[in-house]
Amino acid sequence: MAKEDYYELLGVEKGASDEELKKAYRKKAVQYHPDKNPGDKSAEEMFKKVSEAYEILKDPQKRAAYDRYGHAAFAGPSGGGGGAGAGGFGGGGMHDPFDIFREVFGQGGGGGGIFEEMFGGGSRNDGGRDGSDLRYDLEISLEEAARGLEKEVSFRKLVACERCNGSGAEPGSKRTTCPTCRGAGQIRRSGGIIVFTQTCPTCGGAGTRVEKTCTACHGEGRVPKTTKINVRIPPGVDTGSRLRSAGNGEAGLAGGQPGDLYIVITVKEHELFERHGDDLFCEIPIKFTLATLGGTIEVPTLSGKASLKIPPATQSGTTFRLRGKGMPQLRSGSAGDQLVRVHVEVPTSLTGEQRRALEEFARVCGDAEHPTSKSWFDKAKKFF
Repeated sequence: MAKEDYYELLGVEKGASDEELKKAYRKKAVQYHPDKNPGDKSAEEMFKKVSEAYEILKDPQKRAAYDRYGHAAFAGPSGGGGGAGAGGFGGGGMHDPFDIFREVFGQGGGGGGIFEEMFGGGSRNDGGRDGSDLRYDLEISLEEAARGLEKEVSFRKLVACERCNGSGAEPGSKRTTCPTCRGAGQIRRSGGIIVFTQTCPTCGGAGTRVEKTCTACHGEGRVPKTTKINVRIPPGVDTGSRLRSAGNGEAGLAGGQPGDLYIVITVKEHELFERHGDDLFCEIPIKFTLATLGGTIEVPTLSGKASLKIPPATQSGTTFRLRGKGMPQLRSGSAGDQLVRVHVEVPTSLTGEQRRALEEFARVCGDAEHPTSKSWFDKAKKFF
C-alpha cells in the first residue's frame, strides 16, 4: 500500500515554512498522542506517521530529496519502503517518534513547554515558583509627558512574609520529606510507552512539607501589602507607553524570583494642543486686519511663549510650523514640531465709526460689485 503524503499528514501546503511545519506537527502530535488516546491503536499509528513526516520535512536536505523523489528517496536497496535514513541519508532508520515529540515540546519535569500546558506544573526545577508580573495604570498631563517626571506610585502586592521569611513555616517548625513525592519534588506518570514527570501537587515542587504552617501567612509564604515606589517617567512618553520596573512585581514562592511591575502610561487630553506622534497641533484665531496687513503674534508652546510672524494677505486655514517646539523623542533626544493653524476671525458687532470705515474700504476695493474672488467667479460664471 502506498505511503501517505507527508504534507497531507501534517495538513500543510508543500511550500510551508519551518514555523508552519512545527506548528502543524504540534497540533497533530497532541491530537494523536498515546497518553491522550489510551488503548487507541489507530491514534498511536497516526502519532508515529506524523512524527515520521515531521522528521523528514524539518530537515532541509531530506525535504529537498522528498520533494524531488517522494518516498522513493528513502527506500532501501530493494526498493521497499524504509524509514528515514534507510537510503542515502543514513542514520540508522527512523527516529523514535517520542524523540521528535520531546524535541518540539521540550522535556517534562516542570521545564516548561507543552508539558506544563497539558499536564500542569509551572514551577522551577528547584521547587520555587516565580512571582507574577503586575500592571499599574498611570495618567499624566501632556506637560509632564513633555518634560518627564519622577512619581511615587502606591499599589498592593504579595510580598514575602516577614514572620517566616517566605518559607511558609512557623518559626521553629521543622520540615519533613513530602510523603507524595518522597523528596523528589516531582511525580512520574506513565502514559504507555512514555513516562511524564510533573511538579508534585502536595509540596509544590519543594520536596518537603512543614510540620506547622506560619500563622501570619497560613503557609503561603506571602502576604498582601501596600507598597510605594518612585518611578522615573522619561520625556516623550505617549499613551500606551509601557515602563518596566524589574523585581517590583509579586514575590516568588519557595525562593522563586519576584515578578516585574509594568507601568502603562495614559496622557490626558490637553485644552490647547493635539498630539500627532512627536508633533503638536493647535489652532489660533486672528483678526482679519492682522491677516490682511501682516504682523507678529505670540503663541503658547509647552516650553513657554514663541513669536510667530504672520505675512500680509494670510488666508484663513494657513498652517505655520514652529520647528523643535513639539514633543521630545524618547530615544533620539530631538523634538518634533508645533503646527499652528490660523483662522481669520470676522467681527460680530461693529460701532458706527467702524462700519463707516469698512463701507469706505469696500467701496474703494470694489467689493460691492464683486463680493467674491475673481478666480472663483471666473470658474463659476457659466452658471450665472
